[in-house]
Amino acid sequence: MRPMSEFTQKHADASTDDHHYLIKFLLMSVFSFFIGTVHGLLQVIPAVRAWLDSIGSPYGGPGHMIDPLAHAHINLVGGVTILGMAVTYYLLPVITRIPLYSRRLAEHSFWWTVVGVYAFYTSLMIFGAIEGNLFLHDPAALPAVHHYYGPVISVAASILAVGFWIYLANVALSVRQYRQLRRAA
Repeated sequence: MRPMSEFTQKHADASTDDHHYLIKFLLMSVFSFFIGTVHGLLQVIPAVRAWLDSIGSPYGGPGHMIDPLAHAHINLVGGVTILGMAVTYYLLPVITRIPLYSRRLAEHSFWWTVVGVYAFYTSLMIFGAIEGNLFLHDPAALPAVHHYYGPVISVAASILAVGFWIYLANVALSVRQYRQLRRAA
């Protein structure tokens, strides 16, 4: 392996020691897994399971918004993806021995992703519950409420996508910066 350039050596210690900002990623991941676990436990309670099944869970109807969509997204995006972001943001500077392209982009990726996934989860839960009750008690009112579902879930999903794109851009720019420094060395 080539010796480190002056830039790489100068920033090697700072890039591997300054990861306190990642604590919020880890805590949010743990919190999301907690929410997902509670959600999973609640949806197998016989009365809740019977209600979910009666409104179409997991195959269609309003019930699928709660199980599996909301449950899966809080676990996979809120838990796994945010944890994966933290791991990437930690390991990339350690492996490359240069700082992340942008700490500010890392912060933005966190907040956009968290706001997006929780807006998505909350929207699915609220619309699933409201539409589920209408499905059972007033099916004629269902289209009027469902009319709002598309725009609300689209906004939440768009916020979530912005968080993902910022994350991907930050990783790509970090790798590009690393390659440029290696070529120059």
